[in-house]
Amino acid sequence: MTAVDAILARLLALHPKRIDLSLDRMWRVLDRLGHPERSLPPVIHVAGTNGKGSTIAFLRAMLEAASLSAHVYTSPNLVRVNERFRIGRAGGGELVSDDELAATLAECEHANGDAPITVFEIETAAAFLLFSRHKADALLLEVGLGGRLDATNVIEHPVASVITPVSMDHMEFLGDTLESIAAEKAAIIRADVPAVIGRQTEGPLAVITDRAERVGAPLCVLGQDWTVGEERGRLVYQDLKGLMDLPAPRLYGRHQFDNAGTAIAALRASGLALPASAFEQGILKADWPARLQRLTTGKLAALVPPGSELWLDGSHNADGGRITAAVIADFEERVPRPLILVVGMLSTKDTAGFLANFTGLARRLIAVPVHQEKGLPADTIADVARMIGLAADSTDTVEAALARIARLDIEAPPRILITGSLYLAGEVLAANGTPPV
Repeated sequence: MTAVDAILARLLALHPKRIDLSLDRMWRVLDRLGHPERSLPPVIHVAGTNGKGSTIAFLRAMLEAASLSAHVYTSPNLVRVNERFRIGRAGGGELVSDDELAATLAECEHANGDAPITVFEIETAAAFLLFSRHKADALLLEVGLGGRLDATNVIEHPVASVITPVSMDHMEFLGDTLESIAAEKAAIIRADVPAVIGRQTEGPLAVITDRAERVGAPLCVLGQDWTVGEERGRLVYQDLKGLMDLPAPRLYGRHQFDNAGTAIAALRASGLALPASAFEQGILKADWPARLQRLTTGKLAALVPPGSELWLDGSHNADGGRITAAVIADFEERVPRPLILVVGMLSTKDTAGFLANFTGLARRLIAVPVHQEKGLPADTIADVARMIGLAADSTDTVEAALARIARLDIEAPPRILITGSLYLAGEVLAANGTPPV
């Protein structure tokens, strides 16, 4: 066990409930730390259900292409907790070192004492303390869950508030309607701070617009104040400042055009001045692990049948599954292959809603367990898949699933997609020997 792991284990004992939405504990520990959240670089605060991480990846790549430095705080991590804390450096950032992270977490632990606090709250306090001690041109801050009572929502004066698409997820904490979920996420919007809004359905957009108008935040809405789309294989972005004809994102999927556009809109609204070349280079360089990531090397990649494709995607809710399935369908149009799914999910997710996106597309599904407290048994996933018309069975490990796929009697090398959970994606990257850096 590392020093970081030992500290996190002690903190978990202070508040075993991993999610307990409140700001009281955050304000208490930040006060004891001398309010590091007031000494941060300009903050771009990002909430939403899907697309937060990809939007932040574009933001970071664009800032770095302009020779600016950007701290990044995201969650969850895939393999190591260090992934949540990226220190901005000139020419590109780097994950926080084990020693510096352990020292910062220990300082926060000491300041908190024995008072109840969640691990995410201490991690967020540590992020603010860490970032306050390193100069940078910006901080890209991802909301952990929701917005209103999320530990990141102690930032009082960001330079931009961003809300990516809102859909159904975490209903046990945020409410069981799109409107209630949108209200939680819209609570990051601040007076006089530009609110950059990605693609939304009618109900969430009305809720978000109402919040912005009530607090006095300038709105910058996709489809109203800016547009983004694909034309002749390129990304075309337009707002009141003009039109940009840019290359297509390196990240796969038409939804990444929206995410890249949201990043551009946020940077242009924030007051952070970037040359046009930075947008072009950033779109090409942005990378975000486990989001339609193709695995071509590593221990797991070596197990698939010769000529096969192995893909990894962390989508885990119904809308995320819809987006992923649309990208796979596009692949299928261009290069047809039998699609085999390897799926692991948490019990808190809408398994049937997620899997329904792949009916008529996937040839077969092999369910695997996710080694988390709320991991859904593989047999249960397979049962749900069969109920909605997917041929399915289960096995104990991803390695066993890939071995089973290698024995299938199918007419061509398959396209294999491992999906259903970011936790599963982390297990896969660790087992494959290709963790994020």
